Parts: sequence; structure tokens; C-alpha cells
Amino acid sequence: MAHWLIKSEPDVYSWDQLVKDKQTRWDGIRNYAARLHLRAMKKGDPIFFYHSNQGTEIVGIATVSKEAYPDPSTSDPAWFAVDIKPLKKLAKPVSLEQIKKEKKLAAMALVRISRLSVQPVSDEEWNIVMKMGGMESAS
Repeated sequence: MAHWLIKSEPDVYSWDQLVKDKQTRWDGIRNYAARLHLRAMKKGDPIFFYHSNQGTEIVGIATVSKEAYPDPSTSDPAWFAVDIKPLKKLAKPVSLEQIKKEKKLAAMALVRISRLSVQPVSDEEWNIVMKMGGMESAS
């Protein structure tokens, strides 16, 4: 099972909005690397939900509820969307500052490729962030 991280500005679409909606389509991604990651996502894969620009922190865990399909927000067949649903809020948010201070997370895409809106998270990175967020379970 792969792990992922997706980013959203909380004033555009927040974790709380996802919880309220119970599920959403993750669309509008127009970056080639992010597109590859969307296409690789499988139903049930866990996802860190990261608030970007404001807060800059991982706040919750979502899951892929529908695998990649043509993005209905564009007529260009090159782009894809996935559906996600919330699983649980982190016991305590994990800030970008905390992540950057953790030496074992230096290779994490969030640190290295900070602008990428959909990115993979290794098993080790997932487990470290989960512990930092006060979560016991590894997924």
C-alpha cells in the first residue's frame, strides 16, 4: 500500500470542509509529476491532508475512495482526478517547521519539492509523521 500527501490552501478547501462534505473529487491538478502520482493512487491508499500557505501543517488523514479517472474540470483528456474521503484528524497537527527539523524526514518530498501538490510518502516517513502527530496506528 502506498502513502500520499495532498496539499490544499485552507481558505480554498480545508480539512474541516472535507469532513463536512464526507467525500470530494480531487481535481484541477495541472502538474505533470502530480498527475503521475494521482494515476498511481489506489483505492484505500492513505493520504496526509496538508494545509498549505496558511498553517503549513499536516492536519488529517484521508483515503482514496475512487481511483484516477478523467478530470471533469477540463476537456483535456491528459488530466486526472481521484475521489478522497476523510479518515481521521491528527491528534496534533504536524507543522512544516517540525518536519524540517526531523533529520529522518530530510528526503521527504514535502521538504525537497515543496511546491508539488500531490506527492508520495515513504512508509518510514509516514510512520514518523504519525508519531509526531500523536497517532498510534501506522495507517
